[in-house]
Amino acid sequence: MALKPSRHGNSTECHYWDYSFHWSNLHRSEEELRPMAYTCDTLADECVERLNKIPTDGDSDKPFHNDLYTLLKDHANEDPKLQELWTQVNTVPEWVDWKQIQRGQDVFFRYGLPILNVLSFESLLGGMGAIRVVETLSRTGGFNAKVVRRRLLETLQHVLQVNSSAEGMKPGGEGQISTIRVRLLHSTVRLRILSLTNQKPDYYDVQKYGTPVNDLDCIGTINTFCSSVVWLGLPRQGIFLSQQEIEDYIALWRLVAWYMGTPTDLFEDTQTAKATMESLLISEIDPTDVGRVLAKNIILGLENTAPAYASKEFMEALSRLLNGERLSDELEIPRSSLYYKVLIWGYCFWVSGTSFIIPRIHFIDRYMISMRRKHFYKVLLDEKIGLGRESRFEFKYVPTLARTTRLGQRRSTKFERSGVETVARLGLLAAFTAVVTLSMGLIFAVRVIPSNQLFSVMWT
Repeated sequence: MALKPSRHGNSTECHYWDYSFHWSNLHRSEEELRPMAYTCDTLADECVERLNKIPTDGDSDKPFHNDLYTLLKDHANEDPKLQELWTQVNTVPEWVDWKQIQRGQDVFFRYGLPILNVLSFESLLGGMGAIRVVETLSRTGGFNAKVVRRRLLETLQHVLQVNSSAEGMKPGGEGQISTIRVRLLHSTVRLRILSLTNQKPDYYDVQKYGTPVNDLDCIGTINTFCSSVVWLGLPRQGIFLSQQEIEDYIALWRLVAWYMGTPTDLFEDTQTAKATMESLLISEIDPTDVGRVLAKNIILGLENTAPAYASKEFMEALSRLLNGERLSDELEIPRSSLYYKVLIWGYCFWVSGTSFIIPRIHFIDRYMISMRRKHFYKVLLDEKIGLGRESRFEFKYVPTLARTTRLGQRRSTKFERSGVETVARLGLLAAFTAVVTLSMGLIFAVRVIPSNQLFSVMWT
């Protein structure tokens, strides 16, 4: 986690959280990033305040349950600010290439399981090391161990809708609408926390943590859903995307940032996006006790639940792989036994092997992308193991002066069906089979081919 001079010219070699890189003029220091912690999506804030004053037929005792997106759509022509926001979210930037957006969405489903694991155990769980973000999340109660699974399924819904199709990300598409709903939700959370801070100044320290859900937080969120995936999470599972895949995937999430009201210039190309990720590693990751509680609650809330059906120990081992030893230690994720280390090795062997082979067989690649696109959403909406119905991203986890998030208790669970650990065992079996096959082939060659000829064959 220290800086030290590099032997490569005048650049500086940086080592942060088990990741190394060279500082460049594309990187931004903590001092350069800090001002964005005090700026936010003021346009959405002004609109949310106006939308909440519009009379509705809903329950007046539940003002936070208003469908803000529908209100914005229906009343955009009645107010200049509402019209400004509606025009902005329905204007497609000139840098958008819809064929590239489609390719970026295909990347998500091409590497479905490993990306989903990155989003769960590196982007979200590892993101609990961000000192400012957790101060907001802990006040909503959405990361209580008893409700965190549903909270993460709602996030998964947004991700799947973003990746549904290129049409879905155009104005009026499900991905675009979903993103606008999340934007309005962020604004509602921000306004609520600031309102409580006005009532009780020590409730939230704006000077220390910045404006709740500020521009820097939102940049960090987009970063964890794209840059951290391609340069941290996937490589740590043995998966390396092509330059084209990286460009396409970053472009998709840059469009999400546009609809979300998040500054997009830090994602304008892959070099800038990578430098942004590295800059955030330095400036934003500083685990606190609050973050440790939220990280542990994620694992407690997901243990032996659909769709992964993973044990606490397996998720901890996977988290340590994806976040690195240093950050995992700081988040107090327990160290893994030899059994789970070997199991994680088998998991990586399987996902890296299939991720290398399948994309190179075009018709299988297209089939798997199509199948996963349908299957993932079907599982998400399943009444028994999923959400049951689509979320409208309502303001369900409302901050109050008395609400905080405490460490949950481990539930007494039993495995109902096979899950991701079965994939790990298949990986071990495949690795064992490969070793045995190669060994038998070598033994056969030694016995059949004369030694002088064998030596020449091995070195030609």
